[in-house]
Amino acid sequence: MENSGIYVGLDIGTASIKVVIAEYLKNQLNIIGYGSSHSKGLSRGVIVDIDQAVDTIKEAIKQAEQKANIEIDSVTVGVPANMLQIQRCKGMIAVSQDGNSAEITDEDVHEVTRAALVQNLPPERDVIDVVPDEFYVDDIDNIKDPRGMMGVRLEMQGVMYTGPKTILHNIRKCVEKAGLKIHDIVVAPIALSKYALSDAEQDFGAVLIDLGAGQTTAAVVHDSKVKYTYVDQEGGNYVTRDISIVLNTSLENAENLKRNYGYALASLASTDDSVPVQVVGQQEDEMVTEEYLSEIIEARMRQIFEKIKQSLETINAFQLPGGIVLTGGMAAMQGITELAQEIFGVPVKIFYPQEMNLRSPQFSQVLGLIEDTTHQSEINMVVKSTLDNIDFIAQKVQQPVQKQPMKNVSKNQKTPTQSTNKKAKQPKKQKKQKENKIKNFFSSFFD
Repeated sequence: MENSGIYVGLDIGTASIKVVIAEYLKNQLNIIGYGSSHSKGLSRGVIVDIDQAVDTIKEAIKQAEQKANIEIDSVTVGVPANMLQIQRCKGMIAVSQDGNSAEITDEDVHEVTRAALVQNLPPERDVIDVVPDEFYVDDIDNIKDPRGMMGVRLEMQGVMYTGPKTILHNIRKCVEKAGLKIHDIVVAPIALSKYALSDAEQDFGAVLIDLGAGQTTAAVVHDSKVKYTYVDQEGGNYVTRDISIVLNTSLENAENLKRNYGYALASLASTDDSVPVQVVGQQEDEMVTEEYLSEIIEARMRQIFEKIKQSLETINAFQLPGGIVLTGGMAAMQGITELAQEIFGVPVKIFYPQEMNLRSPQFSQVLGLIEDTTHQSEINMVVKSTLDNIDFIAQKVQQPVQKQPMKNVSKNQKTPTQSTNKKAKQPKKQKKQKENKIKNFFSSFFD
């Protein structure tokens, strides 16, 4: 569903806070304003000083408003994957009280969503989003939108995303103190995956790695859903800090060296070309080769990628046919693709946004927030709107609905059984066999 109108994305990142104003009309996204301000009050993707973060948000908002020549009153904001938990949820209700069939309405969808969300959540966690997989009307399954259908019993199966209540509260508080309303709160890797991955990559499976300044986030996507996330609390800022310490230069100079002369893979850098370094306590610049500078960068990036590899290998994510897609600010560094291919051993590519003036991987996240909002289906919006009116989420299960909650069982996926290779006479059959193999691979991710 394309929802025409004006949309604003707010990406609260460690290095910068970005705001993009877009007009979505006739299936076309037009950027009419954007702003970016150096972040304050954030550490490793998390708000640690509300007042400083608010000032930065206001500055970015002001820039975007001036360019778009409009005032912003609401935004779609992303929630980082820090301590994100993903689990199955299931709920069932009676559509009518007398046992006869009745037409299913929006209120019935709200009720079955409430039933699915009755969970014994720890007091420090809250629900961020719930995404329906399918609905059941009586004994009919695989229904995407049950509204308007007749039935006695309605059931929903979906995926629930929860996060630390502190992170959610701080985001809401910052947006509120900046004088804005929240149009939607989105799990950042979900929005990014819908924007940066093709339909085939989302369906058959791929790994999306967001190389941010404060942290690096890997998301495993399959069946058009984020099924696993891993956050490494190191990012581009750690690379900058390493350069600063080793070369005894300021963080500002180290950042410039990284951006202008650095390579993620030192073997690609020049051994002859040297760059000037402003050393603290010295009047004269020192000269270092691009190769030496890149060796510092590669050491940190290799460490980050190795930890991601170790995590993803536990779920056999590298068997997904989509390979790895890199995005985020550090994805623009020369040699990053070659280093990732060497470490992960699968095809790697970089995603670049195509919107005018924003063709840099660092804008992928904020554009993904807008893209996710504009393409929300009606039934997904009805399900998610339930979260805005559920008091029992804060009270946990003090006011449960009538139906009993379904139990959630989670176990790790084992290596899939190798199928016998057979010649397919028709390309469609061959494609279907491969699709089934991958889907079977993740079939018990949440079972």
